[in-house]
This record gives sequence, C-alpha cells and structure tokens, in this order.
Amino acid sequence: MVSNGRRTVEPEKENIALDGSVDLKGRPVLRAQTGGLKACSFIVGYEFCERLAFGGIWANLVIYLTNKLHEGTVSASRNVTIWTGTMWSMPILTAYIADSHWGRYWTFLAFSSIYILAMGLLTLAVSLTSLRPPPCPSDEGCQKASNFQIGIFYLALYLVAVGAGGIKPNISTFGADQFDEFDPKEKSQKNHFFNWWMFTIFLGTLFGKIFLIYIEDNVSFGVSYGIITAALIISGMAFLIGTPLYRHKIVTGSPLKRMANVFVGVARNWKVKAPSDPTTLYEVDSKEYISKGRYPIAHTSILRFLDKAAIINDKKTSSQISTVTEVEETKLMIGMLPVWLATIIPSMLITQAGTLFVKQSETLNRHMGSSFQIPAASVTAFLTLSMLITTLIYDRLLVPILRRFTGNPKGITALQRMGVGMVIQIVAMVAAMVIEIKRLEVVKDHGLENNKKAILPRSVFTLLPQFILLGIADALFEIGKIDFFYDQAPESMQSLGTSLYTSSNGVGAFASSFFITAVSNITGWIVSNTNASHLDYYYGFLAVLLVSNVAFFLFVSYVYGYKREIVQAFGEDSEKAVEILGLNRQRGIDVSMETNIA
Repeated sequence: MVSNGRRTVEPEKENIALDGSVDLKGRPVLRAQTGGLKACSFIVGYEFCERLAFGGIWANLVIYLTNKLHEGTVSASRNVTIWTGTMWSMPILTAYIADSHWGRYWTFLAFSSIYILAMGLLTLAVSLTSLRPPPCPSDEGCQKASNFQIGIFYLALYLVAVGAGGIKPNISTFGADQFDEFDPKEKSQKNHFFNWWMFTIFLGTLFGKIFLIYIEDNVSFGVSYGIITAALIISGMAFLIGTPLYRHKIVTGSPLKRMANVFVGVARNWKVKAPSDPTTLYEVDSKEYISKGRYPIAHTSILRFLDKAAIINDKKTSSQISTVTEVEETKLMIGMLPVWLATIIPSMLITQAGTLFVKQSETLNRHMGSSFQIPAASVTAFLTLSMLITTLIYDRLLVPILRRFTGNPKGITALQRMGVGMVIQIVAMVAAMVIEIKRLEVVKDHGLENNKKAILPRSVFTLLPQFILLGIADALFEIGKIDFFYDQAPESMQSLGTSLYTSSNGVGAFASSFFITAVSNITGWIVSNTNASHLDYYYGFLAVLLVSNVAFFLFVSYVYGYKREIVQAFGEDSEKAVEILGLNRQRGIDVSMETNIA
C-alpha cells in the first residue's frame, strides 16, 4: 500500500524477516528487499581489501623493520609477533562494544575509520625520508632510527592494529546476520557463507602477498601502503552504499553483565541444591525475549550447578534472579572455552610456520625463468593458494558428497572439520621435517654451514609439499573454527563468540613468540643463520606438540554438546517454536514500517 510518497508494508503481501532483523531505525525489514547475497556483496568487498592490506603489511613487516628502521632480526620478529597478537586480541573488546552498545554496523564504521586514518599515517611514516634513518652505507655502521621516528611508525602501526582488530569480529558476524535462518533458501546460503567468506579472505591475502610485496621490494613501501589506504577508502564507501540493504540485530544489553549476574547468583545460592525439575526455575514469557530481539533457550542438563542462579526465592526480586535463558547463554559460552583452548596450538602453528618457511626459502633458488626472482616474503603465497583451492573444492565438491552420508547440510560438523585440519597439520610438519633434512644435507655437502647468505643449488619449489599440506589444513581448520564460534554462541552474543575465533589467533601469536624463544635458548636449534639451524628438529617438536593437542581436542569434542537450533529449543513443545515465528511475524504487522521510495 503506497501513500503520499511513502509505503506501508502489508506482511500478508510481503515477507518480514522472521529472525527479528531490523533496519537502522529499529523497524522490521522485508526479506525480499534486504539481506542475503546482495547485501553480502558489499560486505565481502571490504573484507577482500582489508585482507589485501593485512597481507601486504604483515608478510613484509620484518623486512621493513630490519632494512629500513635497522632493527635486529630477533627484535623485529618479536615486535611483529607482539603487533600481530595485539591485533588479534583487540576483537574481545570491540565485540563487547558491538553486542552491548553500538551494534555491529556502527562499531564497524567507527573502527574502519580508525583503520583508514592509521593507514594514512603509516603511509606517511614509510614515505617521508625524515621519518626513517638513512640507508646503511654497509653491513656495519647503520644509523639507528631516532625515538621520534620509531614513535611515529609504531603509533601508526598500533593504530592499524586497533582499527583492524576492531572490525574483525563484527564484519564477519554482520555478514552472517544477513541470512534469515527461518527461510530455507537463506539458511542454505548461510551454511556456505563462511566457506566463501574465508575464500575472500584467502584471495585478498594472496593478492597482498604477491602484488603488494612485489611493489614493496621493487618500487617502495610508500606506494604499496598508499594503494592499501586507497583500497580501504573505496571499499568503505562501497560498504556505505549497501546500507539500505543491511539487516541488523537489536542490541540486547551487556552479555558480560548477564553472565556476571549468573555467577553472582550461583555464589549466593552455593549451598542450595539445584532442583531436579527445571520447570521450577525462573523464566519469563517468550514474548518478552522476542520484543527485545532475543530468543528463549530451553534448559539443558550440562553444567547443572549454574542452574542455582535461576532458583526462585521469595526474598529476592526478579532482577536478582537470572532466567533459565541467561543461565543457558552462560553455559554455551563456558562450553566453548575448552574448544577455544584446543585451538591455540594450531593457531600458533599458522602464525609461526609462515615465518619459518620464509627462512627456509631465503636459502633456496627462487628464480622463475632467467630474470624474475620470487621475493622471499611472497613464497607464503603458495600456502594461501592451497587454502583457496581447498576451500573451493571442499564447498563445491566434498560438501555435496559428505552430505549424502552424514545428512548434515554443511557436510560434516565444524568440530569434525577442525579435527581433520589439525591432523593434516601434523602431516604437514612431518613433511616439513623431512624436506628440511634433505635441505641440510645439501648445506653439509657444499660446506655452507657458516654461510648464512648462501643460496643453495636447490629450488624453492621443493618446499611445495609442506606449503600445500599446511594450506589444506589451515583452510579446513580456520573455516571450521570461525563457523563453530559464531554458530555456537547465543544469538545475542555472536560478536563475542566470533571474538573467541580471533583471540585464539592472538594468543597463538604470543605463544609462538614464547615457544620459539624458549626452544631456541634451551636447545640452540634456531639461530639467525638458517643453514646452521636445526629446523628439522623444531618441526619434529611441533608435530609431537600437535599430536598431544589433537588428543585433547578429541576428548573435548567428545564431551561437547552442540547448541540446539531455535526451532528445536523447546524440545517436544513444537507449539512454542511456532509461537516464536508467529510473534516475529506479528512484529511486522503491529509495527507500521514506512520507507522512502527511491
């Protein structure tokens, strides 16, 4: 129905999104006109450019710190690790801001603005000769960077970490929010979403490692970082253009406060026995949740001691008692922590292996043809290319085949996918160990143990097996990991859930620095001269570490209970599930929805 240049939505004719999605003004949205693949196309474009930026900065950052700012190799490697860990840990804070206060859209815009401004400052820092020391006249006698030069560069670099870390838990979650799980077509698309999301990430990273690193090595860092800044500005504008298409989740208040209230309630009732009948626990009507954009969660038998927070006591007001849903939200978040713990070692390997593989490649012949030489930092593009191909084959070929046997729309569960990736990581480390043994044999045969700049008569392509295997492993593990933490988090805490995915990378980066430093100091296996190192021993150590981690992961997976879908949340009470859908549809009827006609 159209009136005075405005239109009023009649749900009988147009379908309201049943998952409670709203527009920026809090009004119900039409499924046909918002969300889905058309909205995601604007979001995915930004993520491509962001990963292009990250690939172009991270892969060559050690080179810049050592060659341009004249830092030592150990110091530069440590600084890169700390920066990487900081960036991957930032999402814990920004996920809280998104879930509790600003929402994912506004949180993303705020931190993407910081990202762009930081990249502009970083571009100036690497472009202006006054902001870096002069080139070294020889291997010795390099002038160190001044405190001012170091301060400007690291200020810009850590502002990049704040901006990039701020968007990571929100952009992927916001993309997944564009699909209505109550619509069969959109739910099917959502099952494939994280495969294609990570495909975009891998593709952007690949371009960064190949295209931008080539520019950094052959033109200048300033030109490369300028391209990154321009790409972020353009993709940010494209994201804004897609605003009318986006669906938003209602901000439901602080999830950490609700969880804290549960723990306080448990402590208050610690001496009280949890009731055997869950129907005696405190819960409010489902309509109250729906009106706030949340869904009730049925009681489960896991972590029963937390039920004490929902015990009804006449001496306490309802504000002092947690509801069953709040208790179950807390159970879901706690239940994911052992899985999170099991992802740290594999995440550490992902951070560490790339650096070690580059160290190997620096000693090998990297020429393609008579004139072109692959930059050392670009060799990890082989790993990224393997991840791209694996993602494509898995989504297009393996998922349909696996679905026939498992009945799972995603082929296998997220935990199974992560487990397969972990096992292949072990195979990759064994392959890397064998290849390194062969490389060291060439070093010994030519007496080059003390020549750290020697290029061996051995092609860099001999490293392909370890790149390919680790790429396959990482694709399976990383996609399974982000899918798991998003899907298993309560609907009102999905940014916080996704931050568990990113924070495992951050903790993995810090763990990487600890392990490689500790092993190097204790065993002497890793020194600045790769030809005098024993990376083969270290790869063997990592393989053993991964085996023990897989054993822990298998136990955690065995005892883990998957979150039930919303429509399954009331068990045999199917009428309650139907009521939820009806309430969401009713929201579209009760709330007049007027939009400007373009």
